[in-house]
Amino acid sequence: MSPFPYPVPGPPDWAIDWPGIEGGQDWLRAMRDCAQDPAFHAEGDVWTHTRMVCEELCKLPGWRELDSPWRGALFTAALLHDVAKPSCSRREPDGRITSQNHAVRGGNLARRILWRAGMDLPLRERIVALVRWHHVLHHLLEGEGSQRRAIRTSVTAPCDRLALLAEADVRGRRSDDSSRLLENLALTTEYLEELGCLSEPWPFPSDHSRVLYFRKTNQHPSYDAYDDTWGRVTVMSGLPGAGKSTWLAQHASELPVLSLDELRKELGVSPTGNQGRIVQEAQERSREYLRRREEFAFDATNLSLQLRGPLVQRILDYKARVRIVYVEVGEEALFSRNRQRESGMPASVIERLLGRWQIPDVSEAHEVVMEKGE
Repeated sequence: MSPFPYPVPGPPDWAIDWPGIEGGQDWLRAMRDCAQDPAFHAEGDVWTHTRMVCEELCKLPGWRELDSPWRGALFTAALLHDVAKPSCSRREPDGRITSQNHAVRGGNLARRILWRAGMDLPLRERIVALVRWHHVLHHLLEGEGSQRRAIRTSVTAPCDRLALLAEADVRGRRSDDSSRLLENLALTTEYLEELGCLSEPWPFPSDHSRVLYFRKTNQHPSYDAYDDTWGRVTVMSGLPGAGKSTWLAQHASELPVLSLDELRKELGVSPTGNQGRIVQEAQERSREYLRRREEFAFDATNLSLQLRGPLVQRILDYKARVRIVYVEVGEEALFSRNRQRESGMPASVIERLLGRWQIPDVSEAHEVVMEKGE
């Protein structure tokens, strides 16, 4: 059985099974109904462009030479690379059509689509990273910060695979600037190869150097930062009912746990009520652990970078190492668990959380652990 939810072309003819892909997909219908700016996409709507991108990808020798998992990941990413354009596209006052931030939002939407399709976590996140960063190589050399953008990209998505997707993206459109974009892509690929992060993540001297690099704007990526940390704090991440507390009980039972669910019970605050008091109390209690230099676990959803960022920075400010443990289960199990839990979240709240669902990566912490919940 294929690990991919949509049929992936293979040898000897590399033909795409469009009828097997196009049946009954809500996201596909939205793409078919989404117009694009004719100056850059004279071929027409988003789905027409997507089909052309997939066809062009399957022609590339570099794609055909990959092993089956990577061919499937790239093909699925090509199918979903513009999946967020329908929700991002706007017609400007001058008549132009823009779709700002569609790659970032597309990564999130691709995650939800593939999670609901029951796809394996590591393979799914490989695809999500390709969707999230599919646009970056087109503009990586523009302006300042090229090296930082290259390094940031390389730690989450192999840039040589991204280059294949980017090439297919350009070839799968009708635009006067296609030749220029392909020339830019060739220069970008050459730059990444010279930098040493075309096919591998940037080789940071240590995980501590990596964490500090992404927290500081002036640190050189080759700087071997002195590790003055005294211990490790575990930050849990995952949807409500994913099994975070169970993971802690099984794998870190020696740690004291600062749990938002337990704080809500203690302070009599509903999961759907105003969380300001809970957040404030959690911040103060976490500082108490950190002042004492006591290792502990912070058990909360922590589903977005916006939520994790201040917490991780607080831990780093107190000279502790950060381990983020992300736990998840499938859609059916998640909603079933929440219906049965005394402190379970309503389905409407979970759906809102899914809208800002960002899984942690190694730019955020010294260690990132991905687990299937039990």
